Amino acid sequence: MTDHKITVYESVPKLQAACADMIADALKPSAQGEMVTLALSGGSTPRKMHEMLARKERINWSNVHVFWGDERTVPPDDAESNYRMARETLLDSVGLPDENIHRLKGELDPVEAATEYEDKLRSVFRLLPGDVPRFDVIVLGMGADGHTASLFPGTDALSETDRLVVANHVPQLDTVRLTFTFPVLNAARLVLFLVAGEDKADAAQQCMLGESAPPAGRVRPTDGDLHWLLDAKAAAGIKR
Repeated sequence: MTDHKITVYESVPKLQAACADMIADALKPSAQGEMVTLALSGGSTPRKMHEMLARKERINWSNVHVFWGDERTVPPDDAESNYRMARETLLDSVGLPDENIHRLKGELDPVEAATEYEDKLRSVFRLLPGDVPRFDVIVLGMGADGHTASLFPGTDALSETDRLVVANHVPQLDTVRLTFTFPVLNAARLVLFLVAGEDKADAAQQCMLGESAPPAGRVRPTDGDLHWLLDAKAAAGIKR
């Protein structure tokens, strides 16, 4: 089981710059012609990070396949769409081929969208029955309640072990979200948590406790690297 690697930054811009550098390093094999896979997150903190990543010259984006770890049940042009945010802040800037962009279709029936995305994963990764995709990089955020992707406390998706993607009912938000499951997150080569803000401090501290931790704390790649990147405010409880 992978241990936490924790780095604390004095400001959010420095955190974002460090995350962009780590992703660029992980995507570097694309320049030698290798297919590299990246799963993005939503939220406000990744926006500027995407813009920094778009300026990295050591990535050959034609060999990068981009996915999303979760999505809201909205159309792709909706202001709440994780896909739209990534399109505006990263994808339109790097000339990624359309066939390399694999979005969760939030406009569809949620169960249908989850099934279709799972089929897409199986196709792109050429999975055999029972296999789990091994992403090169998965970027995650965390809410003040400790949720990550759309794995919210108390929801059914937390106990899913067979499916790769599910439609997760989130009663506390009175909505349904599409999300990767823990088997996908924990199979990655590199998971980067990008966490900023004083409201995340308690949850961040709890995530370091192990099995009793909130959902974000249950992301522990079985054969990969796990790196938490936090600003000083989010890390305040950990430092104590």
